[in-house]
Amino acid sequence: MKLTWNQQLIKRENKSVVLQLIQNHSPLSRADIAQQSGLNKGTVSSLVSELIEDKLILETGPGTSSGGRRPVMLKFNEQAGYSIGIDLGVNYIAGILTDLEGNILFQKRHSYTGSSIDVTLDHVKADIEELITNAPPSPYGIIGIGIAVPGIVDQNSALLLAPNLGWKNSSIKKEIEAFFKIPVIIENEANAGAYGEMMFGLGKHVLDLVYISAGIGIGTGIIINGKLFRGASGFSGEFGHITINMNGDKCRCGNFGCWELYASEQFLIKNALQSKLIEDKETCVDRLIELAEKNEVKAAFLLEKTAANLGIGLVNIIHSLNPEKIIIGNKLSSAKAWMETCVQNFVKEHAMTSHQTEVNVQFSNPTFPANALGVGAFSVEHFLKRTLEI
Repeated sequence: MKLTWNQQLIKRENKSVVLQLIQNHSPLSRADIAQQSGLNKGTVSSLVSELIEDKLILETGPGTSSGGRRPVMLKFNEQAGYSIGIDLGVNYIAGILTDLEGNILFQKRHSYTGSSIDVTLDHVKADIEELITNAPPSPYGIIGIGIAVPGIVDQNSALLLAPNLGWKNSSIKKEIEAFFKIPVIIENEANAGAYGEMMFGLGKHVLDLVYISAGIGIGTGIIINGKLFRGASGFSGEFGHITINMNGDKCRCGNFGCWELYASEQFLIKNALQSKLIEDKETCVDRLIELAEKNEVKAAFLLEKTAANLGIGLVNIIHSLNPEKIIIGNKLSSAKAWMETCVQNFVKEHAMTSHQTEVNVQFSNPTFPANALGVGAFSVEHFLKRTLEI
């Protein structure tokens, strides 16, 4: 019997409900699913059979009986396919290969000198090819490639502007898709980082959080009520370009006195070079940490000054959004020992009492690939949606 459009839609939604229950609460029996979803046992049995045929779930053997025959338990097949997440920074590229649950199988990271979009994409393609070769055999293979970029991305994955890369109106999605014949998602790196922290990191079980990607620039990803907030046009979170010094330096975005000019890696590089604390800007943060650990007063002061400047923007965010948690990631997270307490103290001293007592400011683990994990998770979600629609 051919289903009507409405029947197809209802079936797809029910199938999605069943899959999500198994993903989030497995192992489950068919009876468990019927009870938790409210669907009748016949519908659940039919949908489970389809999901097994799709190789998205597996029968794992008998569970505990509550009387009568032991039920057959079901689990999500996280090895049905693999996702690639690429974090394209201004001066680095990080890539990970994960299963459908976000477990990392292989990862790599390397520095690179920002160049033309063509040269950069050659680096990205080479990294993706290496990640693909490390993927185990699976029913669906590589299900998607996600690329997190430091710029403004529209709802069609087009990169409109990346000031710190010097790119404008770049259609890297089409080029990567054409090269690999694999679906590609382009996402703002801070949005990806916020999602990665919420799904796998410090933001687990937090409904309202802000992720600060503090590298060469500053990006901000916002989670409200457990969902990524994108704004009316998808361009939310550009707190890095709020003005904190009206008479300040000109930013690459064209504005003057932007927050990221004073609270990012570029602020450290500029001042460390002027003070002759470093010679190589590529290793600036690591070198300043090393000097501070050796009691170099100028290095410690510069890290603390950057932390205070970071606090200025955080107070504005706290007053604007009232988040439960703020997570600071990317390169500056490696200076946690020198910056976290300073940032927290600044927030305590300058945020309104009603706001500061509710927010928890933490620095992420510098080795945690939040951006790559987040954009990889987006690819998995798109894959599951596509598969359920077939």
